[in-house]
Amino acid sequence: MITGGQRSGKSTEAEKMALHLSKNPVYVATAHIWDEEFRQRVIKHKERRGPEWTNIEEERYLSRHDITGRVAVIDCITLWCTNFFFNRHNNEWEQPSIDEALKELKEEFDRFTNQEATFIFVTNEIGSGGVSENAIQRKFTDLEGWMNQYVASKADEVILMVSGIPVKIKEQL
Repeated sequence: MITGGQRSGKSTEAEKMALHLSKNPVYVATAHIWDEEFRQRVIKHKERRGPEWTNIEEERYLSRHDITGRVAVIDCITLWCTNFFFNRHNNEWEQPSIDEALKELKEEFDRFTNQEATFIFVTNEIGSGGVSENAIQRKFTDLEGWMNQYVASKADEVILMVSGIPVKIKEQL
């Protein structure tokens, strides 16, 4: 798991690790394209990766994809949590309880990582800033923080990116 703040170099580090482990890694993008600015960010990410990458776009159900024997970057937990935090039904948005969303996320994470593969999860430390005045933002920060803790507890290694520098905070024993 690679974590850190926005623009700390998380995705670049994850991609570098994956290419070190495999000539043909998998990139699992969890983002929902919300607007044009975000679409441009996604395009830049794709341009940075070469043809050696297998790209999968999956907003929620990662376990639909068989990546057995592969090395995969999953970018990112934060956006993946967003897709469970808000459900889209008939063009309407509904927000499940945090407990329901977290339960679904953990179950889907366990199904996906039950495969024999190497997983490199990217996430954000959004709880490192101040406490938001917005109740929905506070709930989401809680959800993402709890999911980060769950993934970190399962990870062999956890790396914190600080200004482009990887700092190992959990190493495989």
